[in-house]
Formats: sequence, structure tokens, C-alpha cells
Amino acid sequence: MPGSNFVDYVKICCRSGSGGKGSVHFHRDKLTPKGGPDGGDGGHGGNIILRGNRQYWTLLHLKYRKHVIAENGGAGESALRTGADGKDEVLEVPVGTIAKDFASGKFLFEITEHGQQEILLEGGRGGLGNNHFKTSTRQAPRFAQPGESGKEEWKVLELKLLADVGLVGFPNAGKSTLLSVVSAAKPEIADYPFTTLVPNLGVVSYRDNLSFVMADIPGIIKGAHEGKGLGTRFLRHIERNSVLLFMIPCDTENIRKEYNILLRELKLYNPELLHKPRLLAVTKCDLLDDNLIGEMKKDLPEKIKSVFISSATGKNIQKLKDMIWKELATTSS
Repeated sequence: MPGSNFVDYVKICCRSGSGGKGSVHFHRDKLTPKGGPDGGDGGHGGNIILRGNRQYWTLLHLKYRKHVIAENGGAGESALRTGADGKDEVLEVPVGTIAKDFASGKFLFEITEHGQQEILLEGGRGGLGNNHFKTSTRQAPRFAQPGESGKEEWKVLELKLLADVGLVGFPNAGKSTLLSVVSAAKPEIADYPFTTLVPNLGVVSYRDNLSFVMADIPGIIKGAHEGKGLGTRFLRHIERNSVLLFMIPCDTENIRKEYNILLRELKLYNPELLHKPRLLAVTKCDLLDDNLIGEMKKDLPEKIKSVFISSATGKNIQKLKDMIWKELATTSS
């Protein structure tokens, strides 16, 4: 998933179709020179619809589509024939896409399953034909309803990546390196902050042909919930992860303090994130011996399972996978 091709936010102007107008018509044939009203109803205007598609991982295909316009409904016809409904405009989106109203910021719905369809903007209703307006005292109504106008509104689509495990840590914590080692994903890796500018997904192979999905989220910094660094743009991806794996390098001055800072940023962004299962991986431990690891364990945060790993040498990588799988199994049961 190249960085330039990853799009998780789009704003689109949607215009639903207007309903067709009702018909004003009276039945006429060689045996009925003055028949009653038989004007049909107008067709329903086309809707703008979102449909979940698991083959999409990004909103890139909608990035440059600023206007989405559905078809108007057809006018009613004689002999009580209803006009054709306007063609719906269906937008395929990845699973995990949420829709919001741009003007109010109101949450509308979320696409959580493949094939799920939701109406983003409803088309106008067709007008009633003059047949509906006949009464005992008004047997020849010469009017019908116009169709209801379609709506034009700006909508926002946001993508929250769906993954089993989300990697949480400061820049250069070793998240991308771990993902490249345990999966086929090839994130950009370099020795400077914010190497990862977009989330990366990787499928991690486990025992007995099992697997789980891991997401490398761009690094968090202190104040991220206020928009600092890469801001809140990618924090929302963490909301869809089942388990959070905190990653802190072993050469950090104070592992416990760094963990608490990360935890605080998540809490200030969304307190519900604290209810997710958490694991701690102390990274870059290839040069640590058992005695030093034993001493460092004394200063680790309490009430969180931890493991010392090295992506470079493979140290405890399988142990980490076992911990993650056990946590996922517990979460799903």
C-alpha cells in the first residue's frame, strides 16, 4: 500500500435525484370519450448509496470525484403508469468506512460488512398523478403533484482500518521493522522520526496455518490528541483494533513514563480505547543479556503483559505472536 496511494479521508458533494412529476391525464378511447383521471405517479429520484467492498483498502478511487449526482425520476404517464425511478449512484467503499455530514459533523453510519448498503443521500419522492385527487365532487382534477426536489449536501467519508492488532508507539519505536519481519508488508524504514506517514497492514502467519492482521499506525507524540505531529488523523485507526501492542525501545530513558504518555494520549483522544486489551513489547533488545533484562523488568509498568524482543535477530518474536494470539482468542470468546 504505497504511501501516495493511501487515502482515508474524502469530502464529496452529493446530489440526489429529484422525483418525477405526476401526470395530468384523462382516459380516452373510442368507447370512452370522457373518461376519468388516469395520470400516473412520478418515479422516485435516485439515491446516493455506499456499499461495503472488502477488495478496497483505501478511498483513493473517490479522492478526485468531488461531485456525485444521481439520476432524476421519470414523469408519470397515462393509464396510471408510474414514471421510471432514477438510477441510484452506488459508491463502493472499504469495510470500516464511516459517513458524516460535513456541515454539522454529525455521524451518519458505518460500513462494517462486505456487501452492506446504506443510503448516504435519499432521492426525492415522485409526485402523485391526478388520479389521486379525484373525489365525489371533483371528478376531473386538472392538476398533479410536482416531484420532490433532490438534495445537495457535502458528505465526509473516513476510513478506520480494521485490524486485529494495532501497533502503538512513538516514532522510531520499531513498529515498521516488526511488521516487515512478521508479515509480507514492506513499509518504509529509516532512522528518523515519522518514517511511517500512512498506516500499513500486514497479515501475520501463525501456527497451524492460522493468521491475524497487524496494523502499523504512524508514530504518536505527546500532544497528538490536540493535533501535534501527525495529529489525530491516524489515531482513529486504533479504534478498530482488537488488541493494542505498545512498543517502546529498550534504550528509552524511562519505559514506564513513555508508556504512560502513550496511554494518556489515547485516553484524551477516546477514553474507550483504555478498555481494549494491551500488551507491551520492549524493542531493539538484541544487545541485552539476561541479567540486564531482569533488572529492567523491575521498572516496567504494572498490570500489562510484556516481552523483550528484537526484530533484527528474531529474539522472542514467536513468543510475542503467542501472546498476541492468546489475547485475541480471549477477546473473541
